[in-house]
Amino acid sequence: MRHSPSGAHVESAAQPRSFPSSLAYDGARRVLSGNWTGSSTVPSRALYPHQWSWDSAFIAIGLRHLSPARAQRELETLFAAQWSDGRVPHIVFNPEIPLEAYFPSPDFWRSSTAGDKAGAPASVETSGVVQPPVHALAAWLVHRADPAVSARRGFLRRLYPRLVAWQRYLTEARDLGGHGLAAIVHPWESGMDNSPCWDAPLSRITPAASGSFHRADLDHGCRADRPTDLDYGRYVRLAESYRDRGYEDRPGTHPFAVEDPAFNALLIASEYALADIAAALGDEAADPAEHLLRAESLTWALVARLWSEQEGLFLCHDVLADERLPQRSAAGLVPLVLPGLPREVAAALLRTARGPRFGLGGPARMVPSYDLTDGCFDPARYWRGPAWFNVNWLLERGMRLHGAEPAADALRAEMLRAAVSSNFAEYVDPCTGKARGTRDFSWTAALVLDLALAKDDQAARAGRAGPAAAGVGAH
Repeated sequence: MRHSPSGAHVESAAQPRSFPSSLAYDGARRVLSGNWTGSSTVPSRALYPHQWSWDSAFIAIGLRHLSPARAQRELETLFAAQWSDGRVPHIVFNPEIPLEAYFPSPDFWRSSTAGDKAGAPASVETSGVVQPPVHALAAWLVHRADPAVSARRGFLRRLYPRLVAWQRYLTEARDLGGHGLAAIVHPWESGMDNSPCWDAPLSRITPAASGSFHRADLDHGCRADRPTDLDYGRYVRLAESYRDRGYEDRPGTHPFAVEDPAFNALLIASEYALADIAAALGDEAADPAEHLLRAESLTWALVARLWSEQEGLFLCHDVLADERLPQRSAAGLVPLVLPGLPREVAAALLRTARGPRFGLGGPARMVPSYDLTDGCFDPARYWRGPAWFNVNWLLERGMRLHGAEPAADALRAEMLRAAVSSNFAEYVDPCTGKARGTRDFSWTAALVLDLALAKDDQAARAGRAGPAAAGVGAH
C-alpha cells in the first residue's frame, strides 16, 4: 500500500503493460489523487470544487482499481447527504469553499431551510435537484473489486436501503407523466445541461435577469465551451422556482418536465444492479426478483414511450406538451447498456451510432453528444456536440453487451488515446479529439483507468486462452 499526495491510502493496482494504457493509468492515478479531498473527489479543483452526484458514481468505478475502500467512501460520503424523501442531490457543498467560487452556491439553494419539508438534511448544504442514477451500478462494481473488504465494512448492507430509497423517489415522486418513467424537472438533472433537446421546453421559461447572478463558471472556463447566458438565465429561474416551492414534486407544479431516455436507462440499469446486490446480501429484506421485475416493467415503458423506429433512436418526451421532442442526442443511444432491450432495438441503436448522425468509426473518433448532421451541432459547446467520456464509457459497455465487440474495442482505444492527448479533458471535439472544457477532469481519469485495466486484462486472458477468448469483456 502507498500514500497519495493527499495522505489517502491508495492500493497499487497492477499497472497496464500496453501503450497507451500505461500512460492512461499513470495520468489517471495522478488526476484522482490530486482531486481527492479526504472524503470525496471533486470533478475539477477550480471549475467544480464540490462533490457532484453522478460524477462520484463514475469516479468510484475507477477508484475501485486503486483503492476499493476509498471508492466505497466516495459513495458513502455522497449518500450521507441523501434527503429523507430518497433524493440524492446533485451537489453536496464543501463549507470550506468560498461562496463566490461556484454558482449556484449554497446560499442560493438554501436546502436546509427551503428543503426542510422535503427532507433535506440539516447538517449539510446541498442543491435541490438530482442527476442520473448511476449509483447502484457503481456500488455493485465497487463491491466486486474486493468483496472481502466490502463485506467486512458492511458496505452493501448499509448502502442498499439508501439505494432503494433513491430508486423509489424517482419511480414514484418523479413519474410525472403517469407512464412509469421518471421525469427530470431541470436540464441539470439530465447531466446533459444544454442539450438541444431542452431548447423547446426551456423556451417557455422566462430567464432570470442577467444582473441577478454571477456566472462563476466563466471565471474558469472558455465562454465558447459553456452554455449561453440565455440558457443560464433559464436554468436559474427554474431552480429558483423549485426552491421557492420547497422542492415539492406534486404533479402539475413543474414548469419543465421531460422524460429522458438516458436518465431512465440508468434507472433501469440500477434495478439490475440492485438485483445483484440483493442476491449478494442473501436475506429476506432484499429480494432480487422484485428488482428484476421492475427492470422489465421499466424497459417495456421506455420502449413504448420513447423509442422511435423511424429514427432508430430513443427520443425525449415533453410531459407538459405531451409530445416527443425530435432532437437526436446521444442520450437516445444510452439504453444500449440494458440487457433486456428487444434485439431489433439494440441492433438499430448500433446502426445509428455508426451511421451519419453520430459517425462512430467514420468522421467521429468518439460518439458526439449530439447529431453531427443537425444545425444545432457545435463541437465545442458543452452538451451540444462534444464527446464526453462518461457517455462513451456507457456506450462501450452497451456495444460489448450486445455483441459489437470490434466497435467496442475501437471505441475503447480511441478513448484511451483521447484522454492522454487531451490531458484528461472534461470533453473533446468528437472528430478531432481537441480538448475542450477543463483539464484533469476526474471522471475522465476514472473511466479511462477502468478501460485501461480492462483492456490489459482482456489481452492477458486472450494470451492464456487463445483467440476464442479475445473478445470477452472483463469489466
